[in-house]
Amino acid sequence: MDRAQRVPASWTTTRTTCSLRIEQARPRWIPAPVLLREIQERGYTGGISQLKAWIAPFKKTEIEPVVRFETPPGKQMQADFTTVRRGRDPLLALVATMGYSRASFVKFTRGEDAATLCAGLREAFDYFGGVPEHVLFDNAKSVVIDRDAYGEGLHRWNDDLKELAESCGFTPRLCRPYRAKTKGKVERFNSYLKGSFVVPLAATLEAGGLKLDVEIANVHVRRWLDEVANARLHATTKAVPAVRLAEERAVMLAAPALKATPRMPQRVALPVESLQHPLSVYDELLEVLA
Repeated sequence: MDRAQRVPASWTTTRTTCSLRIEQARPRWIPAPVLLREIQERGYTGGISQLKAWIAPFKKTEIEPVVRFETPPGKQMQADFTTVRRGRDPLLALVATMGYSRASFVKFTRGEDAATLCAGLREAFDYFGGVPEHVLFDNAKSVVIDRDAYGEGLHRWNDDLKELAESCGFTPRLCRPYRAKTKGKVERFNSYLKGSFVVPLAATLEAGGLKLDVEIANVHVRRWLDEVANARLHATTKAVPAVRLAEERAVMLAAPALKATPRMPQRVALPVESLQHPLSVYDELLEVLA
């Protein structure tokens, strides 16, 4: 039996879809599990091993491994801004990841100032349903003004962050200088966010002549968090983040419940189906642009 007879019947046609999606995303990369979900919606019946083998030659870079360590439920949350796009129309994302459950929250923004950070942290606590004991940050000015200002480990915090920490009941912590990857959990999720959410959505929008912006990204990301990121079996913990998050809620302080003020939306139809979620979702979903 030759190779053409051994592969699934749908493989020949889905290779074209994969090639198109890879080219749409360049120079970024769509991971194999995401491509698999997309082509399964188009009728592909094969497995991920064959898909990985086929797309391997297209991939030019590897994700650098990061350092991780384990913490008990409710002990720590790691928070960080990650840059999606620079320039005159920047796109950033505040990412918060719970240390024990690996449950994550994402809020897309145009900046990373202290006010934006604190507003996003409040929404993260509300999303997680509680406030952890510690929140681990890097050494950005929106977090700390002067490291070790009053002695080793005694920092001069940004006033906005200090006020938030006192009102919500968490203790801010800093990773070691020049060692941002000690925030391994959130750093790892940043890569996952870009590969599994940002790149596929941006590629779909660009194919329709549109550009990914803060409003569109925030419309889509909550559903992605609930149905994909926090519902998957985590590769490290071998557990579902949303399930483990229930254990964290049981020991965390009450959330501040300060959600963003809703704004009146304008409804605009998406011109191209996004394959990040089941197609039926986008048959019903209209884009909401602020």
